[in-house]
Amino acid sequence: MKKSRHTLIYRSRRHLLATLFFVAVPPLFLLLFSRVAQVAARPLFADFMVSLLRLAAAYIISAVLGWLLAAAFYRGRRATIALPVFDVLQSFPTYAALPIATVLFRPSNLLVIFFLTLAIIWPIFFSVVSQLRLIRHDWEEAVAISQLSGASYLRLFLLPASMPGLITGSIVGLGDGWEALVATEIIIRTRSGLGSFFQSYASHATITAFGILGLLILIFSINKLIWLPLLEQSRILYEE
Repeated sequence: MKKSRHTLIYRSRRHLLATLFFVAVPPLFLLLFSRVAQVAARPLFADFMVSLLRLAAAYIISAVLGWLLAAAFYRGRRATIALPVFDVLQSFPTYAALPIATVLFRPSNLLVIFFLTLAIIWPIFFSVVSQLRLIRHDWEEAVAISQLSGASYLRLFLLPASMPGLITGSIVGLGDGWEALVATEIIIRTRSGLGSFFQSYASHATITAFGILGLLILIFSINKLIWLPLLEQSRILYEE
């Protein structure tokens, strides 16, 4: 089977150079941006890392919880009852609950992670559900013959079968997560993070534009380095 160029990104000198390029671009851009905009580099990198850690924590929670919910409710009578409820929850305007959550959690990392989780989890959940519903009947028969159950059934069958959906949902969910990250940090006025940076320079159009460009470069690099190779590889394994 012919391998995709994304799956070969780490297996040749050309792809290794491309990998190093995409790894180096975001920090180099931040350094260049700090010089051009006359912004101190250390606080800028600190704000970036704080936001990145918040997003990473929210993604891990969303991926684990979203996958477990999808594995539990993707078919049968439980799906008939639960999926419409989850669909309503997905449609609920998240920021409508922000004032109440602010009172409960106070402006903190926990509050930011909570809202990022709400933004990321639904694309992952529904993407995994859609993928699991495509499981071939002969695969299910093989699992029944082998008598897989419990944790072995989840780890050896459902997880590999759902991987393309998990990765696709992660790409979409993290796209929503980056948007929710900056917006939430600005709304609750965090003292650190990208939201704090954008809020500090809201009246400087040039700095704001370069900041948005840097964020887009970062998202593109992450997709190119991590998600696209994983997506191609998971599809190949799924088809085999």
